[in-house]
Amino acid sequence: QVQLVESGGGLVQAGGSLRLSCATSGRTLSNYAIGWFRQDPGKGREFVATIAQDGITTSYTDSVKGRFTISRDNAKNTAYLQMDSLKPEDTAVYYCAARLWYSPDYVYWGQGTQVTVSS
Repeated sequence: QVQLVESGGGLVQAGGSLRLSCATSGRTLSNYAIGWFRQDPGKGREFVATIAQDGITTSYTDSVKGRFTISRDNAKNTAYLQMDSLKPEDTAVYYCAARLWYSPDYVYWGQGTQVTVSS
């Protein structure tokens, strides 16, 4: 089992920044790829970004490229999502999730943290 706890959400004005953290426990983080997802009420869950277990390979959805940066510190068992130049359309509950590096399925999920961007 892997437990994931997100933190760092909040209310910010458009153009501002937030840094989300995803603290993990239970298993060695280095065996897992980490993904960030978000969900706005009334919409489906949307992929935001992912980082491979080695911390080198990353991928982003087009709408956040150049504004968001995903990173991880395996020694601290923590992953991060730095969000800059935030827009009102980034408002959502943000979730981190973990999958074994060889599997496409995210099987462990956090409870989410709310990000609200005011215009």
